Amino acid sequence: MTVDLSPLYRTAIGFDRLASMLENANRLESAGYPPYNIEVTGEDEYQITMAVAGFTDDELSIESKQNELTVSGEKADSDEESKFLHRGIATRSFERKFQLADHVYVKGAHLEHGLLNIELFRELPEALKPRSISIGTRKLIETESYVMVRGPVTRAFSIKTYPLPRCIITRPKTVVDSSKNSWDY
Repeated sequence: MTVDLSPLYRTAIGFDRLASMLENANRLESAGYPPYNIEVTGEDEYQITMAVAGFTDDELSIESKQNELTVSGEKADSDEESKFLHRGIATRSFERKFQLADHVYVKGAHLEHGLLNIELFRELPEALKPRSISIGTRKLIETESYVMVRGPVTRAFSIKTYPLPRCIITRPKTVVDSSKNSWDY
């Protein structure tokens, strides 16, 4: 079954990487060699285990580039001609590619008993991590009253302070002196 993704390229901006991943997943891989497992080892930790019997660490290479992990093995030609009755251990070269999600990195790799273990971890930047936002109450802590005298008009106002680091100045109240002059805002 083939899927035509050209309408996605024409109408969606910024999803070209997703479309190319879908196209790559649609292609057939080379006969499933070498076999592998992908295991979740922790909340943000993963491990890829590949069966690479007969390969040494010098014959294997691991490369991580732009969210793609490439594992390849190049078997050195042996000079001695062996005569096999049955040859069941594959010694052919291979290349296996894995698509990594954003912020997934290779932690390390080791070869043990014919199994190549590649450790991966996901590390979200601080800007993408969920954060808790405290909810402040607007309880009044203290009210202070001030009086300002300017010429014949006296104005009274109060300052209310809240637990959050801010100050709210209320609208001035006009107080008229004995000469009955008024001043409004």
